[in-house]
Amino acid sequence: MAQHDVVVVGGGPTGLMLAGELALAGVDVAIVERRADQVLTGARAGGLHARSIEALDQRGIADRFLAEGQVVQVAGFAGVTFDLTGFPTRHPYGLGLWQNHIERLLADWVAGFPVVRYAGREVVALDQDEQRVDLRLADGGVLRAAYVVGCDGGRSTVRKVVGIDFVGWEPSMSALIAEVEMTEAPELGTRRDAAGIHALGRVDYEIRDGAVVFADHGPVRVMVTEQQAVRAGAATEEATIEDVRTALMGVYGTDFGAHSPLSISRFTDATRQAESYRRGRVLLAGDAAHIHSPVGGQGLNTGLQDAQNLGWKLAQVVRGISPDALLDSYHAERHPVAARVLRDTMAQVALTRPGDARHEMLRETVAELVDREPTRTAYAARMSGLGIRYDLGEGHPLLGRRMPDLDLELPDGPRRVFELLHAARPVLLDLGTPGALAASGWSDRVRVVAAAYDGTWELPALGTVTPPTAVLIRPDGYVAWVGEGMAVGLDAALRRWCGEPA
Repeated sequence: MAQHDVVVVGGGPTGLMLAGELALAGVDVAIVERRADQVLTGARAGGLHARSIEALDQRGIADRFLAEGQVVQVAGFAGVTFDLTGFPTRHPYGLGLWQNHIERLLADWVAGFPVVRYAGREVVALDQDEQRVDLRLADGGVLRAAYVVGCDGGRSTVRKVVGIDFVGWEPSMSALIAEVEMTEAPELGTRRDAAGIHALGRVDYEIRDGAVVFADHGPVRVMVTEQQAVRAGAATEEATIEDVRTALMGVYGTDFGAHSPLSISRFTDATRQAESYRRGRVLLAGDAAHIHSPVGGQGLNTGLQDAQNLGWKLAQVVRGISPDALLDSYHAERHPVAARVLRDTMAQVALTRPGDARHEMLRETVAELVDREPTRTAYAARMSGLGIRYDLGEGHPLLGRRMPDLDLELPDGPRRVFELLHAARPVLLDLGTPGALAASGWSDRVRVVAAAYDGTWELPALGTVTPPTAVLIRPDGYVAWVGEGMAVGLDAALRRWCGEPA
């Protein structure tokens, strides 16, 4: 029986991000993945929001993604696209990059760590007690781990076998998404009709001056809303090229000679969330914990941020730095974030659904309201992920929010805040009198950095805030304590987030 500290079930973006976070912290981690390799055919998620790019920047790998993607403004709500230019971030934009490329780049990062990958293996059952979790595989093999994290998608086996309820709303529509060859020239772009929204575009494209410019040849990516009412189990049915042709005929009056599919899948707007992100030694992240319509492009991004929130906490528990209770903060922080995402996504689905003139007037009215300040800025921060705040109590506006990536002056030269987070360790940033903060009991796990910064402190949607004299930054980039001239509360914050002093 192979044994590991943590077994991550599912090698998609969330699972890869989590494995990288754990390995970076020195944890023995393994991935169990049903696919035989990392190759992913077909279109899934299509890009990254600003906060996800920041999360990758905190690990020093954002440039890998930026080099292959298309910078574009993608955050929006109710048909209003938010231009993040001027937002206090180094990445005031989204990134157009298909999921197969995101997975490949994450896998390349993870390959630099001693992460064991069990490819072509499937989990069918698990047993857990107070000490360990045993995973039973379809081929008869067994893996043992101290903790297991289910990152195995919306139909998560892990979630089902541990009995966590997946509550929410049934689908009201279904759509096909495919990559096919076409013998006729397709009608590129987006169309809206009584059935819903449809789109055709070449797989290869560029963003020029904010506009999508498709290649003049090559495979076509199809997204077409199905005409018939949603059937029970529609999302689990195997879609065929005939389904695609029928759907295209219903919308465009022709199937454009669609043939030779590279991939075909069906999705719905079913919206569900796990009642709990943890049961004993088993946790959930990504689509295993929440599913919703792809409108707004929030799914993959929420999963990546789940992984970064959980990774350092689980690593500290496994290594004996923090008590098991620290893992409860994962559900406490991330469940409300996903609940908000689900609510916003359902609202967008309702607003974009075709209807009569009254429905059109409602959509236009909401769009007008969202497009006015200060609502526009607030929603831009919300939909880009830059406005997330974890409830860490009352205090300075920075508390519980992402730490800005400031240009600091250190004794050995200039350094960005995010560079200090590359090792995924907590950072106590001392911006006052050098040596005034005492964290000697945590020197084995907390990096104390004396630095100077004389610029303004600005947060998305909130604007300028009072400069602190010190901050404790968690490995996921969120501020756990703020000093305002004194070290009141620092000892308690270190104990809460970094364990007892050595």
